[in-house]
Amino acid sequence: MPNASPLVEVMMAAARKGARVLSRDFGEVENLQVSRKGPADFVTAADRMSEEKIYDSLREARPGYGYLMEEGGIVEGTDKTHKFIIDPLDGTLNFMHGNPHFAISIGVEREGALHAGVIYDVIRDEMFFAETGRGSFLIDSRGVEKRLRIPPRKDLGGCLIATGMPWVGKPGHAKYLKELHKIMAEAAGVRRNGSAALDLAWLAAGRFNGFWERGLQPWDIAAGIVIVREAGGWVKELDSGSDDPLSTGDIVCASETLLPELTKRIQG
Repeated sequence: MPNASPLVEVMMAAARKGARVLSRDFGEVENLQVSRKGPADFVTAADRMSEEKIYDSLREARPGYGYLMEEGGIVEGTDKTHKFIIDPLDGTLNFMHGNPHFAISIGVEREGALHAGVIYDVIRDEMFFAETGRGSFLIDSRGVEKRLRIPPRKDLGGCLIATGMPWVGKPGHAKYLKELHKIMAEAAGVRRNGSAALDLAWLAAGRFNGFWERGLQPWDIAAGIVIVREAGGWVKELDSGSDDPLSTGDIVCASETLLPELTKRIQG
């Protein structure tokens, strides 16, 4: 892995350890231990066990770092300049129903700025990774590593756009339907696959041309933001246009040439 730094290698190793738990439990729908955090917001024992494996692996390799984890919350570290941001299972609802579209997402902040990201597609055995200033890459199931670059697009008419929609208990259904209607009228296609982390990784890989969603959490998108940016994509807060979508969880991203048109259509 010539393009992976020691830090990224540590993150990838942790993701693979968490993935062993998910691989073991995937498909055992009737035997999953599930609890509800809120309306249509579930957590499985696999989420927690995956996070525990990831945390233990990272803590051993980088003992001073802090953590922000979906299930475990905030863990302060002695090294105040570094923080891991972890989603041990992005796409829990897919996982619960035997849908093989879910991932592990690990980002890291350095001095308050997103610095590196790893997204591991467990079932497809695809490892996406990036680090600021070093580019964005994919290691496929054969172990072949390739650099990712988002193709420039200008016309929504030829584009495939990914999105996430609010579920029961989340606000913004009417607003989202208006946004979706605008994009449906212009884009070649719209997809909702149920994992924001993979939506961002697939955007970096050119499988999607744009992505937007509201109300996401930092662990959903931290790693993906780095991967998209290092693949040449632009990532913005959806309403303000700032470079900090983590502040609100409202995100839009695409190539530099397509982002203005995509944003204009969503906001218009």
